[in-house]
Amino acid sequence: MEYTPGTRWKSAVCDTEVVIVSAPTLPVWLKCGGHDVIALAEEKPSNVALDPASADGSLIGKRYVHDASGLEVLCTKGGQGTLSVDGKALSLKGAKPLPSSD
Repeated sequence: MEYTPGTRWKSAVCDTEVVIVSAPTLPVWLKCGGHDVIALAEEKPSNVALDPASADGSLIGKRYVHDASGLEVLCTKGGQGTLSVDGKALSLKGAKPLPSSD
């Protein structure tokens, strides 16, 4: 799939929705809850279920990154599914430290 900045995706198995912040530099398949994400406008399939091994959840307002490809997503709606690429969960991006005011 082509993940370009600004495109919106959703999980096929839970409520998670994301927007692409930074496009990957390598071809990747973004998954949530063990299944490929789908375009926001697409209808969710009825024959898939949340994979218990990928059910750690995603948090609204948090950024998730895949360091190997540079993919970065912003979670716009939280859900039960874990965001992953190549079977590895995306890392939660930490906040940048503010400069000291000394």
